[in-house]
Amino acid sequence: MSLGNKTLFVTGGSRGIGLAIALRAARDGANIAIAAKTVTPDPRLPGTIFTAAEEIEKAGGKALPLACDIRDEQSVEKAVAETVAKFGGIDILVNNASAISLTGTLATPMKRYDLMHQINARGTFMVSQKCIPHLLKAANPHVLNLSPPLDFDVKWFANHAAYTLAKYGMSVFAWSMAEEFRDKGVAFNCLWPRTAIATAAIQNILGGEEGMKQCRKPEIMADAAHAIFSRAARECTGNFFIDDEVLAAEGVTDFEKYAVSPGTPLMPDFFVPAPGARTVVGKA
Repeated sequence: MSLGNKTLFVTGGSRGIGLAIALRAARDGANIAIAAKTVTPDPRLPGTIFTAAEEIEKAGGKALPLACDIRDEQSVEKAVAETVAKFGGIDILVNNASAISLTGTLATPMKRYDLMHQINARGTFMVSQKCIPHLLKAANPHVLNLSPPLDFDVKWFANHAAYTLAKYGMSVFAWSMAEEFRDKGVAFNCLWPRTAIATAAIQNILGGEEGMKQCRKPEIMADAAHAIFSRAARECTGNFFIDDEVLAAEGVTDFEKYAVSPGTPLMPDFFVPAPGARTVVGKA
């Protein structure tokens, strides 16, 4: 199924996984609103909403760069209204924007705690709330939160409880909204990578260049997201998807092509339950 002429609203899409998802849709000829804060270059965070828009246009899509702070209700309302005015509606929402701080209780300033919860959990709730009235009018509406399965093994909380709770908040909203809007035909799902993905977070926080070599490319998440968006919304909702499981179901067998450094052992991501040890909340 092609996403040609579909309109995607992507938060935090100026780089990394969000941009990769946008570019994959752009190759189908989709319309993409990039709603993110980065309007000027940052040496530690490559890419802006404007460079992202240029890449989307070159890939074959139509782009709308939107300076948007998803912590601010008026900013979100304005971005959604501009998207609808330009493209006529919204078919797909990608809640990708996120903040991270892998710090313990005593090492987490409340300012950082508030930032993570305002962006990850509250921001996801608010952007979803503002987009849903338009998604209800779409033919095959999807909401995809880039957040993990709800595995409540304490090991995922012990060393960075504030971050874990903020990310799990995103997952809880997808899980609950899937049920709330099941009869309305809007799909809400979560997508998470099995391995670390080569993004600025890995580069700056989790291992630098050596850490990047143990990652898969963002394209694996983009291809998995595209596969999800291609499914019938009424038959695909309330799931906690893992990227390579989605692609395996689509017949993909070569995952080495996604490796940053083929042959290098991959770094497992957080929150993915070990096989046979799932304590995850089930499908909605």
